[in-house]
Amino acid sequence: MTSRRHFLATTTSALAFPFIARAASPAAKILETKVISQQPEFYHGWSTVVRRQNGELWLSWSGGRESHVCPFGQVHAMTSKDNGATWTWPRVLLDTATDDRDSGVLETAKGSLIVTTFTSLAYEDSFKKAAAMAELTDKGWVSKAMPAERYARWKAAHVRLGDEERKAELGEWAIRSTDGGKSWSTRIPTIVNSPHGPIQLKDGRLLYAGKQLWTQDKKIGVAESKDDGQTWQWLAEIPTRKGDTASNSYHELHAVEAADGTLIAQIRNHNTANKGETLQTESKDGGKTWSEPHSIGVWGLPSHLLRLRDGRLLMTYGHRRKPFGNQARLSTDNGQTWSEAMIISGDGIGGDLGYPSTVELADGTLLTVWYETMKEPRLAVLRQATWRIE
Repeated sequence: MTSRRHFLATTTSALAFPFIARAASPAAKILETKVISQQPEFYHGWSTVVRRQNGELWLSWSGGRESHVCPFGQVHAMTSKDNGATWTWPRVLLDTATDDRDSGVLETAKGSLIVTTFTSLAYEDSFKKAAAMAELTDKGWVSKAMPAERYARWKAAHVRLGDEERKAELGEWAIRSTDGGKSWSTRIPTIVNSPHGPIQLKDGRLLYAGKQLWTQDKKIGVAESKDDGQTWQWLAEIPTRKGDTASNSYHELHAVEAADGTLIAQIRNHNTANKGETLQTESKDGGKTWSEPHSIGVWGLPSHLLRLRDGRLLMTYGHRRKPFGNQARLSTDNGQTWSEAMIISGDGIGGDLGYPSTVELADGTLLTVWYETMKEPRLAVLRQATWRIE
């Protein structure tokens, strides 16, 4: 099967901060961990959770899937009015004729909900190999990876569009609701994509740190919206660290605005230097210019950033080596330094997990949601942890 890593690979001066220094070591007290998926027949991937102004939790992800890479992905969502104790039945927000992947969600200051995704044809390599074998055997490709029944399903999905129509569907998208999620707009192009979507700045703009997936140079940078997510404009490119390649090896950004106004963006890095780490870049001018990305000494990716009500910054990220799971780090100095790791989960069976996102509940408790392939059920599920920082 085409791996996510293979798919990602084909698609001002630095500030003088002591980034590798460590703040005092906090600890995570885990209150509860549980599976919250309600449809175990589907593979769940790349979720984002947000807490609305009214206290309701919104969770979106790529659902309706057969596997990590397949032609069936849809944007699903469910909500909770009791801090994650219970969740509504999943709802399909978007289902195009291609694979709809990674879903971010944001509520703006005006109360609008913005849900992001991107369309992908990453499944085509595996499908075309199976199709070629099916022509040779005249009865369908029969193997552990692509038995005849599976090939028939993939083919039925694939032929919904012609080759040119499929390519025309590729893009980075948002849908928008102004009535609390009851109805949704048509797709809005966002210029960049990243799993957890955009953030809102204190000046009212929406800022989307991400990657241009379908351009030749595949730039990373930031887009902005000045009309509550209705339209998006390119704002600035993030520079490439000396010796790195951005187009093939920088992916899946997320940003936060620190209490002092510094904008911080973190980057999934697959360059030789600091491979598998999260890199960081900063902007002091509202996103117009960015520092050269640099190591913060954190192995694990990709990250989600959150400013807590007391001004501290929290980063949560997947940890795809032992202990397999998800970790968090805290910054008390606006992102200049990060604490030692706090373990949110460490009982994973392998690396098909992560993309955690976190919200702060009314009492200061934290709630983190991620996807993970477990021993049972067979397909990846959504897991949730409620926890506190001690």
